[in-house]
Amino acid sequence: MERIVNFAKRATAIAALCATIALTSAAQTFTLLSTFEESTDGGHPLAALIQATDGHFYGTASAGGTQGGGTVFKVNTSGKLTPIYNFCTLASCADGKSPEGALVQAPNGDFYGTTTAGGANNAGTVFRLTSTGVLKTLYSFCPGGTSLGCPDGLKPEAGLVRATSGDFYGTTAEGGAHGGGEVFEISPTGGTPTVIYSFCTVSGCTDGQKPVAPLIQAANGDLYGTTESGGSKGYGTIFSIHAGTLTTMHNFNKSQGSHPEAALVEGGNGDLYGTTLGGGSLNDGTIFQITSGGTLTMLYSFCGTIPIGCPNGEFPQSALVLGTDGNLYGTANGEGGPTSSASGTLFQITTGGALTLLYVFCETSPCTDGSVPQGGLMQATNGTFYGTTLGAIDNAGTVFSLSMGLGPFVEPQTTTGKAGASVNILGNDLKGATSVTFNGTPAEFSVASESLITATVPAGATTGTIEVVTSSSTLSSNVPFRVLQ
Repeated sequence: MERIVNFAKRATAIAALCATIALTSAAQTFTLLSTFEESTDGGHPLAALIQATDGHFYGTASAGGTQGGGTVFKVNTSGKLTPIYNFCTLASCADGKSPEGALVQAPNGDFYGTTTAGGANNAGTVFRLTSTGVLKTLYSFCPGGTSLGCPDGLKPEAGLVRATSGDFYGTTAEGGAHGGGEVFEISPTGGTPTVIYSFCTVSGCTDGQKPVAPLIQAANGDLYGTTESGGSKGYGTIFSIHAGTLTTMHNFNKSQGSHPEAALVEGGNGDLYGTTLGGGSLNDGTIFQITSGGTLTMLYSFCGTIPIGCPNGEFPQSALVLGTDGNLYGTANGEGGPTSSASGTLFQITTGGALTLLYVFCETSPCTDGSVPQGGLMQATNGTFYGTTLGAIDNAGTVFSLSMGLGPFVEPQTTTGKAGASVNILGNDLKGATSVTFNGTPAEFSVASESLITATVPAGATTGTIEVVTSSSTLSSNVPFRVLQ
């Protein structure tokens, strides 16, 4: 009898939640933009899109393309999708194969990324790619062959982060001096990477193992990341790197989350936010907050598929993104949802832990809207969120947009710099710009296109918001620009 009552209470709670969802659904608009044709466009995009200086969005597809090794593609806001490079164009995939991480665009306009396989030694690569599709392999991992253990790293699943120094930092899921993966640094011109840290240096891999997520550089200049496994309890870690020294900030214990596979994101309060693929109350993943001092708070525990079902989804595998409204947005790629056919969700969560379901994939057959949104979301400067899914009617993936009614903004491509440094500022409808200020200090600037302004950090500027005044509006940056001394 008690079990029946509990089920009834749970059903009532779910009904109430679904009613709330119905009331709030008018606030957002989901639009399917593109469906991948695997043999030409590539398929199975695993990473978030990025917005480039030409106003287009760029991403990687881990499979397919004309050579079967995956692609780099671009897509516009109308959904026109164009592959710009096909991996395995060279014999034995010497140019790389299976790009799984996100791209990063440098101020020179070139894109930088990684492949998990291929290269001269079939151990993965770091590459540079022009917007016109000219690729240069900057490094092929494991030059001595995998039989020697790959002390320089093996299988870089994550993309790179461009640090304030101008160099790039990345991770490899395997290899390193002790076989547990590594953190590395590489210059924009390539060459042998510098190994910053090899995991499993400590007996039992209590320092972490298998870093599959990209790093981030926080406002304090330190690097932060996660390991998918290892740590003192075996469920993964959160770590920081300061001046080349790694510090384990947190060891996951399953109840508060396990196996973090996504990058962290910094909130406006300086705390970091992230997701775990498993763990929590029903082992279906969590969302957490961690302070710079290492205090972790579980904000939300996904409930997955339980006897009556859970409408919020399960298994958040991608990074959260901080929206311009101060809320966090993300994806869950499991089968949880309001219906038995659901296969992934989009959600919003406040920094206090209140989660709102925004969209459910594959509620009706044959999943023309896509399924399994593993790549995560990106907020473009028009205020709209964009993302990808792995599956669709032909199981190759989709590109979609989600409008939450948020207004346009500008985004500095580099978020730090000294006085006199040149900064690319991305946006929309910028040709009529009349002024640019750095925290109130006027700057010299030139309008390169509708989507790009180049400005010089003015003398006397202080850390704060960039503002661009156009003929029709004043646009503020989504993140503060940190002026270096």
